[in-house]
Amino acid sequence: MTTNARRNALRHYGLLLLGVAILAFGLYNIHSRTAITEGGVLGMTLLIQHWFHITPGISGLILDVTCYFFGFRLLGKDFLKNALVASVGFSAFYNTYEFFGYVLPDLSPYPLAACLLGGLFVGVGVGLVVREGGASGGDDALALIIAKVSGCRIAKAYLITDLTVLLLSLSYIPWQRIAYSLITVTLSSFLIDKIQNFRVSCRETA
Repeated sequence: MTTNARRNALRHYGLLLLGVAILAFGLYNIHSRTAITEGGVLGMTLLIQHWFHITPGISGLILDVTCYFFGFRLLGKDFLKNALVASVGFSAFYNTYEFFGYVLPDLSPYPLAACLLGGLFVGVGVGLVVREGGASGGDDALALIIAKVSGCRIAKAYLITDLTVLLLSLSYIPWQRIAYSLITVTLSSFLIDKIQNFRVSCRETA
């Protein structure tokens, strides 16, 4: 491997790990303690944590690997490798944050601040991972599977998974909090799109 290739690889995987570190930080310090949830696999890990007391650091990895397994034929080899690195990294960071405990104040009395700050962490974290050609979790693989089987657009597939998890989350989260969760999902989706397009614009300008 040449020096340039090694430097590019370090930058690439460094950004992947930075993205999941930011994501795990937001989910642990904000989402998991304020009853503000996410859609897709991220929201499902919080649902499992509430009902079965299994940490997202473990359930997230299991759900991600399951989604990647069933979506393997639809994913490129590089995408799958990046996604697995991100999934393992997320699990490691989340478990590390759990070990050291919360570092942010409890925002439960301030749900609007919680959903906005939580959406910021998720959007920036996932955006960095997606920009590097990976996936922050099994959401991407799951959406591809749904789109392939049903023939719907990929954007609609993401919406289906998000709304399904948010509806299931009504089993332990009051509907008012779900409304705030919708704000989080909308904000994070907006940021992911902007960060991903920022990379494309830079390459086109270069």
